[in-house]
Amino acid sequence: MKKNKIGILLGIVAGIIDVIPMIMQKLTWDANISAFAMWIVVGFLISTVDLKINSIIKGILLAFLVLLPSAILIGWNEPFSLIPIAIMTTILGGLLGFAINKFSK
Repeated sequence: MKKNKIGILLGIVAGIIDVIPMIMQKLTWDANISAFAMWIVVGFLISTVDLKINSIIKGILLAFLVLLPSAILIGWNEPFSLIPIAIMTTILGGLLGFAINKFSK
């Protein structure tokens, strides 16, 4: 259970880091809450899924898998907004995978 708690707590941290620039851009609250919730789910999944791959790659992979349904909706109307989303997802997903692996040992 400890690893799950670490995943959720670090997911909250990643969510805060992701939402701060979104608030500064004055994006809608539904987008902010959605991004925050996504990182909590990603943190939980990284801590529970047992893939035998590098923890950074695991974090990036799971983050993009969770993002995929939202990315389709976002990209349908605003395809260029997917560029910063993909960059943040890569960075935060990798860091989250690394941090969860490091702190859960």
